[in-house]
Amino acid sequence: MPVSGSGHEDLTPLPLQYNRVVLVMDLVESVRLMAANESAVVNHWHGFLSHARTQVLPQRRGRLVKSLGDGILAEFDQPVDALQAAHELHRFFAPLNQTLPPAEQLHLRAGINASHLYVDTEDVYGHGVNLAARVTSLADPGDTVVTAAVRDAIVDGVDGEVEDMGESYLKHWPEPVRTWLVHPVRDGQVIWRPAAREAAPVDFRPSIAVIPFEARNPSPEHFVIGELIADGVIAQLSRTQDLRVISRLSTTAFRNRSASPGEIDARLDAAFVLSGSYATLGDKVVIMAELSDTRRHEVVWAERLGGDTLDLVQEQSELLNTLSSACAHALLHAEIQRSLVLPLPKLDSNSLMLGGITLMHRSTARDLQRSQQLLEAVAERHKRVAAPRAWMAKWHIMQVVQGIATDPAREFQRAIDMADRALDLEPSSSLAMAIKGHALCHLGEDVDASHRLLQEATQSNPNDAMAWLYNSVWSQMWGTPTDSMIEAENALHLSPLDPQKYYFEMMLANSYLAIGDYGRSIALCKSSLCKNRYHLPTIRALLFGQYEAGLTDDAKQTFELLRQLQPDLTVSRYLASGSQSKTRQHGARVLSALGLPEH
Repeated sequence: MPVSGSGHEDLTPLPLQYNRVVLVMDLVESVRLMAANESAVVNHWHGFLSHARTQVLPQRRGRLVKSLGDGILAEFDQPVDALQAAHELHRFFAPLNQTLPPAEQLHLRAGINASHLYVDTEDVYGHGVNLAARVTSLADPGDTVVTAAVRDAIVDGVDGEVEDMGESYLKHWPEPVRTWLVHPVRDGQVIWRPAAREAAPVDFRPSIAVIPFEARNPSPEHFVIGELIADGVIAQLSRTQDLRVISRLSTTAFRNRSASPGEIDARLDAAFVLSGSYATLGDKVVIMAELSDTRRHEVVWAERLGGDTLDLVQEQSELLNTLSSACAHALLHAEIQRSLVLPLPKLDSNSLMLGGITLMHRSTARDLQRSQQLLEAVAERHKRVAAPRAWMAKWHIMQVVQGIATDPAREFQRAIDMADRALDLEPSSSLAMAIKGHALCHLGEDVDASHRLLQEATQSNPNDAMAWLYNSVWSQMWGTPTDSMIEAENALHLSPLDPQKYYFEMMLANSYLAIGDYGRSIALCKSSLCKNRYHLPTIRALLFGQYEAGLTDDAKQTFELLRQLQPDLTVSRYLASGSQSKTRQHGARVLSALGLPEH
């Protein structure tokens, strides 16, 4: 029927609508496989497409709507036909995969949805097609995931063995979607299941090699100074969990060899190289340090530092601490700046991950949005790795912490769901356990369960600074202030060069606030704000410390800053996160006393 009334009377009529079932299947990690061996993958995919078009789909009364080069879209009248077709198509590559190493094997994933669609001879259109594509993204290699409309039309144990996946939040989808995993059966028994795949061990940290520094005025008694500098910096950099530091045993071979950063990268796989020289005069030493990016063949930082020679052998060397901190800051800053300006496909995975983690802790909506894009990109690139999904769970928590979430409880639940996906990939992930426990802690609905998860995280990895930090939050809200202080100090000790050090200092400030040490709390807040001046949780902690210390004028000034940065803040919104916590309730009373509206 022609459309009228808008000046476009000659528009082509819409296709007719029918109840249809849509099957979407795609090749897992097709970009990587194509890059490694394009001709072979194209040849195998061509064979699969012919098999689908001439054998499986006709037998199951299906129609191939389109092939996308690494995926297919097919439509059916009945959900059972679509399901059986998916199971048969999954098996196509099985004989081939027996002859290939794991990294070269071809696996499919499938999503099925049934809905009312527009259908013509060339294509199918509508909301339901998009949903089928979205649920496909939930499937692991070899899996078939279906929506409720399909689940309701199949018989568990007859058409397949059904496994409830619960509700999932899909990209660009407004509401959570309930999905089910369906395994093929014969005579009531599962024929096959996709082989369990553990999360691939991927190290997302940027790597750095520290080359022993060269002597400008070599003398036998001072020759060892270059080794002392390298040893001290390696020891300090190794304490941050955000860097992968090449072993001293590997880097010492490059001393006095004038090797270029590119040559060092080729031998040691180091994205950054710290090198330099030193000169001594009496008991004084001057160090010239240079940090190079081996991928772009450029110097990203250089500095000249001076101090006492004897300081280099001290357990807490001021000179080495300064050199290490400046180097780590420059390296991480370089990576983060790349993540802000380069298109996502041009960023390597460690830049994506580091940028995503850092930007989520900043205060603007723009930074949080970019953080989400970066983390989603690295999760898409490494589908079987837990860490990106664990940090995506943290991203949802930060929506609440930064005061952006309109429904805090919903964001915490999204964080829990995402952490569960990470734990499905890597059950022993201390990061995923800690973040899930942190979300449960704020929800306050199962405080004991949150504490068990946080304790398990520190037991699984006693050196996980984030796990200790979230244990400190739990102790602040539900435990004892003394435990909170010990746990926060331990977290800070484990990660002294962390780019989110201000976050650790804020947590420790809250612990001191809880035990009534307001001076120490205020000092830590000010140190934290020097590193991130608009961090809302730190500003609130400073406000509470000033108010309790009787610094009324300072507290009022901080309160005005808080209102400027978060004009929609109310007491009820503040209490929406952990309202049962005594610490939270005390903070609400301070805000109310300073004039914050209740609603």
